[in-house]
Amino acid sequence: MKNSKWIYFDMDGTLNRFYEVEGWLDMLIASDPAPYKLAAPLVNMNTLARKLNKLQRAGYKIGIISWLSKSSTPEYDEAVTAAKLWWLRKHLNSVKWDAVNIVTYGRNKWDVCGEGILFDDEKPNRDNWGGEAFHPNEMMQVLSSLMA
Repeated sequence: MKNSKWIYFDMDGTLNRFYEVEGWLDMLIASDPAPYKLAAPLVNMNTLARKLNKLQRAGYKIGIISWLSKSSTPEYDEAVTAAKLWWLRKHLNSVKWDAVNIVTYGRNKWDVCGEGILFDDEKPNRDNWGGEAFHPNEMMQVLSSLMA
């Protein structure tokens, strides 16, 4: 694996179990940002935070690249952004993100970030990423290999 200096994470379905929140789709249709706050972490966040902090000390930059809701208004986009930032503070408070990009649904993530490693649950996002991209199931193993 090449030594990219950026590591990006999607949020919904990657850092958290967004699609397991009961009624998530109905809430999105109703412009309710609750599922973005209610989603449980996908992995042990203490372990993940330790890995990310160690990688940052080793020179890596850590970022978020996450989409807003498909059904969108400026007000709802603001509420979703606030909910995602709240979730990050709650679950990964010790991580000092080098970049947090919360962008329009469907936007090409590589066009926003343009380098590094991506962890994303959606195959089209991984396929369209210009660098190395991994499914969330590989996240902890890949991060550990970068620390070796």
